Amino acid sequence: EVAAKRLSADVIDLDVPHSSVTKGETVKDTVDTLQAMRADYIVVRHKMSGLPQAIARQTRASVINAGDGAHAHPTQALLDAFTLREVFPDLSGRKVLIAGDILHSRVARSTSRLLLKLGVEVGFLGPGSLNPRSGPEGIRRFTDFDEALRWKPDTVYLLRVQMERQDVQYFPGVQEYHRVYGITRERLDRIQGEGVYIMHPGPVNRGVELCHEVMDYERSLINQQVENGIAARMAVLYSLKPQTDLQDADQDRT
Repeated sequence: EVAAKRLSADVIDLDVPHSSVTKGETVKDTVDTLQAMRADYIVVRHKMSGLPQAIARQTRASVINAGDGAHAHPTQALLDAFTLREVFPDLSGRKVLIAGDILHSRVARSTSRLLLKLGVEVGFLGPGSLNPRSGPEGIRRFTDFDEALRWKPDTVYLLRVQMERQDVQYFPGVQEYHRVYGITRERLDRIQGEGVYIMHPGPVNRGVELCHEVMDYERSLINQQVENGIAARMAVLYSLKPQTDLQDADQDRT
């Protein structure tokens, strides 16, 4: 929404819990309504995996996936890659360790795939119950943080633990998770000594995946990710901008 407004676009915020969807309106009905309103873009964020693709088949508007279930989050991957490129102009051969709740993370899926395409070596760290063996080929998998740090990652990318999706019998508990898989003060000292960068897609859970001091760590890229997220999404919107009749006429003359 911020990216669209900075491009001077008019924004319709469809608040699903208070929309006609709760009154029985189907997704297709909603899409037809938005199309009748001449929407140029439909930005979809939904718990149902695959919904953006389904909507794209039903509308002439440009559909942007802003996160669908545990499936994908493409614009997050773009901003993550852009943030890393600002630090490492050549990403080839760099190592990024993605740590946390990989099983439920659309961010892990999208960002890891893009980084692999850019020549980055990617590692997954997490408890076995949250670190599935399925996924892109070529990913290193770790269940021990110290072993993962011996792999010498250039960046540790922390994921939010999605407590709302956890099966309590497979989740070790918040304090135990922080001790074993979080960046504690002791791990931060080690990471700082090795010059490792830290990333997080937000929102952060202090005391779960990271300690309070991480936010003030000089090599934390978390706020930079937020800033770059606006720019990346502005670029996506601009690249998909519709042709106006005036622009079409200008192109015809040239």
